[in-house]
Amino acid sequence: MGLAITNKTIEKYFSFLSKLDNRSKKKLIIKLTESIADKNDTGVTLRDLYGAWEDSRDSDEIIKEIKNARVEKRDNIEL
Repeated sequence: MGLAITNKTIEKYFSFLSKLDNRSKKKLIIKLTESIADKNDTGVTLRDLYGAWEDSRDSDEIIKEIKNARVEKRDNIEL
C-alpha cells in the first residue's frame, strides 16, 4: 500500500516539478510509470508450487507428528 496525498499536495509538487527541463521531466515520467507497474507479479503461480511437498507419510501421520512436536509455554518463569 502506498502513501495517499491530497490534490492540494499534488498541485504543490506539480508547481515545483513543472519548472524542470523537458529531459528531467521525461526521466521522472519514466520512473513514475515504472513505479506503478504490477509489483505483485512475482512470476510464481500456485501451479508452480503444485507437488512441491514430497513426503512418504500420509496426512494423519504428519498431523500427529506436528501435534507431538508442540511445546507448552509456561507463563511463570522462575529465575
